[in-house]
Amino acid sequence: MTPEQFRNWRKANGWKQKELAARLGLKRRMIQYYERGDRDGKPVEIPKTVRLACYAIACGVEEFDGRTVEWSMPGEPEPAPVQDDEDDDEED
Repeated sequence: MTPEQFRNWRKANGWKQKELAARLGLKRRMIQYYERGDRDGKPVEIPKTVRLACYAIACGVEEFDGRTVEWSMPGEPEPAPVQDDEDDDEED
């Protein structure tokens, strides 16, 4: 995601920088850096975690606790819960 794509995505959703920062759990200044693509003259890359969080928001995910997803879009089917198989990491 380029700085321009990031800015266009935010604007297409009608969010102010402060609103998107709150959704992503970031400071507004970080949103500004990501949209400009630099910080104090040095390039700033949008981290993969932020790009994935943007994707989750775009898909309607409002909350994720590691097991279940809280969807914002009504009528969307919820994914199957993560199964808790305690022996997944053990070798046979």
